[in-house]
Amino acid sequence: MKKYQLTLLSLCVAAFAQAKVTLPSFFTDNMVIQQNSQLTLPGKAKAGKQVTVKVSWNHEKYTAKASADGHFSIEVPTPPAGGPFQITVSDGEKLVLNNVLSGEVWICSGQSNMELPVSRVTDRFRDEISADSDYPIVRYIKTPLLYNFHAPQTDIPGIFWKAMTPENVMSFSALVYFFTKDYFQKTKVPVGIINSSVGGSPVEAWISEEGLKPFPYYLNEKRIYESDDLVESMKKEESKKSRAWNVALYQGDKGMHETIPWYAAGYDDSDWTPTDLFASGWATNGLNTINGSHWFRKDFQVSGQQAGEKATLRLGCIVDADSVYVNGTFVGTVSYQYPPRIYTIPAGLLKVGKNTITIRLFSYGGFPHFVKEKPYKILFGKGQPEKGESEISLEGDWKYRLGAPMPAAPGQTAFHYKPVGLYNAMIAPLLNYTVSGVIWYQGESNVSRRNEYKDLLTAMIADWRQHWNRPDMPFYVIELADFLSPEDKGGRAAWAEFRKVQAEVANTNKNVTLIKNGDLGEWNDIHPLDKKTLGQRVSQAVFQQRVK
Repeated sequence: MKKYQLTLLSLCVAAFAQAKVTLPSFFTDNMVIQQNSQLTLPGKAKAGKQVTVKVSWNHEKYTAKASADGHFSIEVPTPPAGGPFQITVSDGEKLVLNNVLSGEVWICSGQSNMELPVSRVTDRFRDEISADSDYPIVRYIKTPLLYNFHAPQTDIPGIFWKAMTPENVMSFSALVYFFTKDYFQKTKVPVGIINSSVGGSPVEAWISEEGLKPFPYYLNEKRIYESDDLVESMKKEESKKSRAWNVALYQGDKGMHETIPWYAAGYDDSDWTPTDLFASGWATNGLNTINGSHWFRKDFQVSGQQAGEKATLRLGCIVDADSVYVNGTFVGTVSYQYPPRIYTIPAGLLKVGKNTITIRLFSYGGFPHFVKEKPYKILFGKGQPEKGESEISLEGDWKYRLGAPMPAAPGQTAFHYKPVGLYNAMIAPLLNYTVSGVIWYQGESNVSRRNEYKDLLTAMIADWRQHWNRPDMPFYVIELADFLSPEDKGGRAAWAEFRKVQAEVANTNKNVTLIKNGDLGEWNDIHPLDKKTLGQRVSQAVFQQRVK
């Protein structure tokens, strides 16, 4: 009898939960709606229930009846820029959205340069970010990484609007931060940004199945991964291989198993090979690169004034990954090549006189190296040498020893890079949301296939315009920044050709604007820091279009 009562109670709770009116997850407090347009509120309620929407800007009521499967959709005219407003959705139970602003909403999409957070550009813009990041009528959503090969989805779970405040700004896209700040200063209009971007993603992942019909190769590639069983089995198998590789690396690395480990402060490294970080000899056996683990140690002197202070360790960028120790104490790790290595040395760890830093570098399958023309130093104070704070250079002589030579690490399938997947999960749920347009920063992952990029990007633009039902929806395409060593003539030529393709897309499609960016690149960083100039260029282009 008890079991029956519990089951009945569970069914009642489930029925009540299903009856409660709900909206997609990005309909939250603090949202920004597109001014002078239509707001579509799609949701769920109890089947057959009358759903009412009341908005504070005109005090009108709008109604619809939930269908047999509980779905409803109500359109509401939006006001001119302003707020805050309130939206109330009710089927007997009320759902209230507070602090809603009307303004301009922009979709920002693409690769990691669109994702790159403000925290990654503080080296260059620390003072400005500290002094000028309180713009509460700029609101931001960053969608999580999701993909789906079966069908367009209707919601993106777990997202909500955040205001641009000093507490939130570090997680905002750096490009978005500079764009919205400049644009708001020009217009005084609230700005909402939905940043739906994924590092490393190719353009074909952002196009719908319908939009990819002219590209059967990509449709067939997508079909391979429609099987959830296949995807799951591949993930499990690849995970096993990866674990086995890492176990073998650890077991074979003498530096981790000798009586005194190689990172210990008292370890005797006198028989290690002298080297420069930027030399290439340690990375090869004369013919082929050596993957696995490579160890580096360096002694440095600390003054009485510096000893005991909290310090910042800067180790440029390292290909591929690293773990770092100071005086035998672990201070940080980064698992892939692109982020700058910025590690905190706790107060009290450094001592007067000789100190030692140890780097355990991991190479997975490429050419291991330390990226040139990046900072390799220890900084005291707030880590701002331009303000006269002391520093210790870590360039010059180091000592080197091979840890564990390994075959290349087993590859991992990036399922989220496969065709259609990102569109279905990260764009399709947004299609009912009225926006001003799209800012697109992508292409690095398509440079090697630049011969087809014009057709693919043109198809994506047409695809999104069709599904948003906006044939002339503005697109702002950001030119790829300059990249690669001056000695890499072929690579640099490929990037230059790609920029020409981007320009062709802008020149041959109505209402598509190319934003110049090639001159803002850094040869040794695929993520150039100057997102301020770029953000201002985007702002100026959007503003000029706005006032036409």
